[in-house]
Amino acid sequence: MAVLETIRVKFGIVISVLIAVALLSFIIDPSTLQSVSNSMSSKYDVGEIDGKSISYADFQAEVEKFTTLSEMNGNPVQGEEALAMVRQQAWKQFIDNYLFIPSAKAAGFNVGEEEMFQLMSGEMMSNVLMQVFQGNLNKDLLVQLEAEVAADETGRMQMFWDNLLDAVNKDQFYTKYQSLFAMSSFTNDLMLADQVKGNNNTFDVEFVMLPYGFAKDSTIVVSDKEIKAYYDAHKDMYKQNASRDIEYVVFEIVPSADDIAAANNAVANSYEAFAQTENMKSFLLSYSDRQYDNHWYKAGELNSVSKNINDYVFGKDATVSEIFENGTTFQAVRVMESAMVPDSVYVKYVASNVEDVDAALAEATAEWIPQIPGFEALMTADKNAQMTINGMVFQVLDKTAPVAKKRVAILEKTAQPSDATRSSFYAKANTLATKSAGKYEKFQTAVQEEGLYAHPFNKMPESANRLGSVEHTKEVTRWAFDAKVGEVSNIISIDNKYYVIAALKGVHKEGYTPVAEVATRIESVLYQEKLAEKKAAEVAEKIQGMTELEAVAEALGTTVSSKEDVTFASFTSSGLDNKFIGAASVAEEGVLNGPVKGNTGVYVYKVTGRSEGAFFTEDDAKNRDMQMNYSALRMLLPVMMDAADVKDNTARFY
Repeated sequence: MAVLETIRVKFGIVISVLIAVALLSFIIDPSTLQSVSNSMSSKYDVGEIDGKSISYADFQAEVEKFTTLSEMNGNPVQGEEALAMVRQQAWKQFIDNYLFIPSAKAAGFNVGEEEMFQLMSGEMMSNVLMQVFQGNLNKDLLVQLEAEVAADETGRMQMFWDNLLDAVNKDQFYTKYQSLFAMSSFTNDLMLADQVKGNNNTFDVEFVMLPYGFAKDSTIVVSDKEIKAYYDAHKDMYKQNASRDIEYVVFEIVPSADDIAAANNAVANSYEAFAQTENMKSFLLSYSDRQYDNHWYKAGELNSVSKNINDYVFGKDATVSEIFENGTTFQAVRVMESAMVPDSVYVKYVASNVEDVDAALAEATAEWIPQIPGFEALMTADKNAQMTINGMVFQVLDKTAPVAKKRVAILEKTAQPSDATRSSFYAKANTLATKSAGKYEKFQTAVQEEGLYAHPFNKMPESANRLGSVEHTKEVTRWAFDAKVGEVSNIISIDNKYYVIAALKGVHKEGYTPVAEVATRIESVLYQEKLAEKKAAEVAEKIQGMTELEAVAEALGTTVSSKEDVTFASFTSSGLDNKFIGAASVAEEGVLNGPVKGNTGVYVYKVTGRSEGAFFTEDDAKNRDMQMNYSALRMLLPVMMDAADVKDNTARFY
C-alpha cells in the first residue's frame, strides 16, 4: 500500500495526463490531432532568433504591452501604420533580448547595478530619460515617478517603469558597443594627409576607345558548367526570401449611372430645405455626407473641398450656390457667417477646476495657437476675455491681424454602389471564378473570354499588403502562401471596394535562388567578360609595337579623345568608364597604356599631365570618415542578424 501511495502522489499527474490523452484519442479524430500538432510547430512561430523560437502568444503579449505604453504616453494606436510601428517595437525587443544583449555580453560588456543607479538617479543621466521627459528631468521628478509607481494599483505605472529601466539598460549596452567600433576606427595624421593628397590629385588623359557594340558574337559560348561554377562562387549573391508569383484580376466596385443619378437627386430634393433651414447642424446630419463645422475659412482654403465652392464663397453676393458636380460627388454651399478673424491667438490656459483660476492664469505661460476644431470661439473672443471650453479656462491676450473669413455649410452626397450594383460586380467575379474552376489554365482562358486583364506580381513577398493601387490585400497574400502552384482562388473581398481573384504561378522558397532562375543573368555576365577578353586581345594584336595614340586610332578605325582634370570622385569624371579611370589614375605619365577592359569598351590611353589641387580638405576627409563610421554602426545589427540566421515571420500573422 505504501508503494501504491508513493506512486499515486508522485506520478498521479503524469498518469492523469496519460489517461486524458488516451480518452482524447477515442474522442478526437486523427486529422484533428494532426491539426493541433501543426499549430504547435515552428510554422506557427512569429520568428526565430539565433535558434530561439518566438511564439505568436509571446509576440502578441509584447505588442499589447507597447500598445498600452503608447496610449499611456497620449498616442493611441490607431490605423495600420501605427499598428505596424508597434509590431516593429515588439520585434526589436526580441532582437535585443535574444541577440544583441547576449552578443554584447559575450564581447565583454556589462551594465552593473551601480551604473544603472547612476543612470536612473541623474548622476549620469541616460539619453533615454532625457528623450522620454523631453529634457525636463531632475532627481525630484524621478522620486515623484517612483512614488506614483508604488501607489498605482492597476499595474500600468509599474509596466511603464519596468520598460523605462529596460530601455535605459539596453541603451547603455548599445552606447558601449558602438563606442568600441567608433573608437577603433582611427585616422592618424599621416593617413589623413594621404587622403587629402590622393583626393586632390587630378590628371589629364588622351585615349582611344573601341566599343564592344550591341551585336551578338556567335563565337563566344558560355557553357552550363561555367554558369554553375560562377553560381557556386557567388552563391551569397543569390539569397532570397520566400515569395510567390501570381496573376490577379481586380473588379473595382464603382457606382453605376443609376447610383450617380440617385446621389444627384438626393441633393436636388433637399436643396430648397438646405437654403432655408435654421437648424443647419441637424439638417446636414440627416441629409449630407459632410457635417457642419464651425471653422472660419479664408480665401483659397476651400479649394481642398472644391474649387467651385471656394470660388463661389469668396465671389460677389455669395449666399446659396447652385449644385456643383465633382466626379461622382454633388455639392451645394451656403454662406452662414462672414467676419474679420485672425489666423491665431496668443492665450494662457488652465484647468477649470483649479481653486483660483485668476491666480493660476497669472502663473501660466502664454503661447500662440492656431484655429483648432472645437476651439474656434477663441478666434473671435475679445482681448483679455476669459472663456471656458472643454474643461479649460482660456484668456486671450493677443491676436494676429484679422482677415476676411467665412463660415459655410456644405450639402454633399457622393454616389455609392447600390446593392444591385454590388451584385452585378460579384456576378462578373463569380463568372471568372466558376470558369477557372480552381485551375490556372482555365483561369487564363476565362480571362481571354471575358475580356479581362490579369495583372502579374512576380516575387510577391509574404509582407505584401498592396496589389498595384489596391491596398489592404493581405488576404490575397495569405492565400498565395498557402496555395499550390496552378491553383486559383475563390472571390476575395477587399475593404468592400474590390473583388479579387488570384492564380498562383510560381513558388520561390526561402534560401538560395535556383541556378536555373538566374542562369540567363549569369550567362550575360560571363559573356561580357569573354567578349572583353576577346576584344582586348584583338586590340593588343593590332597595336603591337605602337607608341603613339594617333597610330592606334588609325589602326582601330576610330579617333583620339581627351579629358582634363579627372579624379576618382570629381564630377569632371562623369561619362568615363570607372575601370578606365582607376587604371589611368595610377598610370605612368607620357607612356602608352592598354588595352584596358572597361565596362563598355576597350581603352588605350596616355596620361599627359598631373596636378595637385586644394579642393579636398582635411574637414572633407574627416567628414567622410565620420560617414563611413556611421554606416558601419548602422550595419552592426543587420550583420548580427544575418550571422544568427534571424527569421522574421510576422508577415504571416498581420
